[in-house]
Order: sequence, then structure tokens, then C-alpha cells
Amino acid sequence: MNINSLLQPFQSFGVHLGLSRIQSLLANLGNPQNQVPVIHVAGSNGKGSVCAYLSSILTEAGYRTGRYTSPHLVDWTERICLNNHPITAGELHKVLLQVQAAIAADEESPTQFEVITAAAWLYFAQQQVDVAVIEVGLGGRLDATNVCQKPLVSIITSISREHWQRLGNTVAEIAGEKAGILKHGCPVVMGKLPADAEQVVRSRALQLQCPLIMPQSARQLEPGWAEYVGNRQKPLKYPLPLVGQIQLTNSAVALAAVEVLQNQGWNIPESAIIHGMAKTQWLGRMQWTTWKNQKLLLDGAHNPAAAQVLRDYVDSLDVPSVTWVMGMLSTKDHSDIFQILLRSHDQLYLVPVPEHSSADPGELAQLAISICPELEGCYPYPELSPALDAAFTRNDDLVVLCGSLYLAGHFLA
Repeated sequence: MNINSLLQPFQSFGVHLGLSRIQSLLANLGNPQNQVPVIHVAGSNGKGSVCAYLSSILTEAGYRTGRYTSPHLVDWTERICLNNHPITAGELHKVLLQVQAAIAADEESPTQFEVITAAAWLYFAQQQVDVAVIEVGLGGRLDATNVCQKPLVSIITSISREHWQRLGNTVAEIAGEKAGILKHGCPVVMGKLPADAEQVVRSRALQLQCPLIMPQSARQLEPGWAEYVGNRQKPLKYPLPLVGQIQLTNSAVALAAVEVLQNQGWNIPESAIIHGMAKTQWLGRMQWTTWKNQKLLLDGAHNPAAAQVLRDYVDSLDVPSVTWVMGMLSTKDHSDIFQILLRSHDQLYLVPVPEHSSADPGELAQLAISICPELEGCYPYPELSPALDAAFTRNDDLVVLCGSLYLAGHFLA
């Protein structure tokens, strides 16, 4: 019996925000979430890399560290990690059966995300982790992860207008949802937010008497190294393996959270921070890889803020033009993403995102041409492989595959 067939029946319940189903499911499992010290991470972009930095540092410091993130790129097991190693398929199957058995017949069925989230809490409790780094799935206030009463630290990495269909139309409304993870008296680390979003989080922190930490971005040193000041006597110089300017902010947010833990008595020496940062990996985000022995840059870039980060990185590479291979979900902000990424003389190959609610490549092509008429070429393709083959016919160009984390996952698979 494979993992997909266990989780498939719950897919029909869709995304259905609210805490009642997950709370009753966890109660039936003995409330495992109360047995696990938690770092809770929300935000529009940067959540994943902040979780990756933190779990890497804590593992390096000798703590038994759980990490729960979503979505997965290739396999469900990626979502639940122990000391940076994904759960085995056998262990995941076992905890999912335990979760399934705890679903009461007379109650509303949990969603797929609630089932896998409950499995993560149960696994971390069974494994007696010292700490779990838990990434919010969507929003915060009503997200299935928002069941921990006393997080060690809550983190809001960034806020942009994403998932507005569910979270609210303005950045301030979205901030209100994300600030829903704040808990009375628990410290909060906040990344760089738009002014009106920052105001919402600040007032919520004040209301709940949460100490609020807003770290400055780290400073870029030589390539691959950065320097973080924070509350330290002397600046910390550390390796930064994930590329792009945004990682100066994301890594500073992670290091500020580490300082909060150190103040709480966690033993995290500087050597663990340096080695932990050096070992951090985060697939599908600004990742250099290859297609048939040719260099390819892979990135999710699934919303305007992430697209801007990718564009800034591409600009720093100083290439004459870019060949984009893109697929996007139907729910995304296509025109904004095109406006940020496309330049005259670029080429664009558009593909569907397999097994998801994909935007139509032909319609995207028309939109792209209307936004950037000076494109060198714009071609819809029915699937990814032939589009990549075609994209590599001009040898001098940088080829970038982006537009959806699911597309990145399809490529990696």
C-alpha cells in the first residue's frame, strides 16, 4: 500500500481552513503536539529556507530536531524530517495508519493537509524530539499547524499578496492571518514586512505581550559568506550556501531566532551555527542543476515577491538574455510575475504544471506577448521535456525553469 493511496481519499476535502477538525483528531491521538517544543514559522516567502537553516543548526548543536514543511517537491516523505533526514516510507505509512484509525466516524473528515500534519505531530512525539521546526501551510491563524500553545519562538518571514483568495485582499488582512500564530508572551522574530503589514504584527505582539525582534539583514562578505550583527558582542561571520540577496534577510531571521533560543538556555555554540549554515540545503529554490549535462537554474518563483528575488539574482549574474521555461498554477498572479521576470530579447517556453490546476500555456503565451512584446520568442509546449530540449538550442543563454514549486518537483522527479 503506498502513501499516495492512503492520502488520496482526503484530497477531495480540499483546502478548508479551520482548527476544529485537526484539534479533535489530535485529541483522539493523545495531543502529541503538547509533547513537542516548537519553533513556528509563517510568511509568504522564505519560510522554507528559514526552517532549513534552523533545523540544520539545531541538529548540528546535538539536538534531536524535527522539521515539518510543505509542499513536497518529489515525495511525501520530504515533509517530515528528523535531523534533516526524511522519514522513511515505512515509518510514514505506519503513522498515517495510526492517524487514520483515530478519525472518528461521526465527525467531519479532516483534509489531506490536516492528516499529514497530524502524522508529523505524532511522529515527532513518538521520536521524542528535543525541538520541532514547524512551517505553516497557508496563512497562520486557521492553519492546521496552529495548535501549539506555547511556541519557543514564532517567526514571520515576509508578507506579500499571496493566496489572497483565502486570506484577504490587502497585505494588512493577510498580515492579520499570519499574526494569528502569535501566542501570549512568546517571542516573535519578524523579517522585513511592508509598512501596513508590520503595523498589524506589531500591534498584535503588543496586545499579546510578545517580545518582538526585528533583525537587520546580514551583510554580504565575499561570495558565499555573510556577517550577522544581532545582539552579539562581535559580528558573526558565517557561510551562506543558498543563493540570492533574499538569503541575507532569511538567514538573519533564522539567526535572530537562534539568539532567542540561546537566551532561553538552549546550548547552541557558534561552531554549530557555522557548520549548520554550511550544511543547509533547500531543494527547488535558486538551485543550480543540469538538464542533459547543460547548466540550468531551477526556482519555484510562484508569486510576485519570489519572482522579484529570482529576477534580482539573474540580474546579478550579468547575462545578456534569459531563456525562461515556465509553468504556473491557474490561481497565481500571472501578469505580475511576467512583468517582473521578462525583458526584451528573452525567450519564453510555456508548459503545463502536471497533476495540478495549471494555467493554459497558450493563454499564458498571449498574456506574455501583450506584457513584453519585444520577446525574442514565445512558445507554448504540451509538456516539459521537449520544451527544455528546445530551450537549450541557443547555447549562450541562461536557462531558468520556474513558475511553480510543483513544476520544480516534477522536474526533480
